[in-house]
Amino acid sequence: MLNKAWFYLAGLFGLTATALGAYGAHGLAGSGVSASAVTAFNTGVQYQFYHALALLLLVLALRYKAVNALHWAGALFTLGILMFSGSIYALVLLGTKGIAWLTPLGGLCFMAGWLSVLLAGRTWLRS
Repeated sequence: MLNKAWFYLAGLFGLTATALGAYGAHGLAGSGVSASAVTAFNTGVQYQFYHALALLLLVLALRYKAVNALHWAGALFTLGILMFSGSIYALVLLGTKGIAWLTPLGGLCFMAGWLSVLLAGRTWLRS
């Protein structure tokens, strides 16, 4: 059940990262937004793409061996995308500065997700 969720989320996050990346390159850059805001926006897109691909690889890994730590990684990558990339998008597009504290928490979620992958690898290799 969760494998399907990670698969769909990988597709959704990849699709929206592509659309947001195109908007950042063509719509946002010409809208009078500062260069630093465009750079921040593109950073959000980049991290969303990286972790969408990580979710896709996670689905493939789970097909070979169900390791609970990989599900944790999927949840943490998803939270990281929503908090890190989402807060950057909101800041740049809506000017919502009150949620800027979510950006570093999202970064911590990404790191915790990668730690979960590391722990899953230990479990995987032991058996």
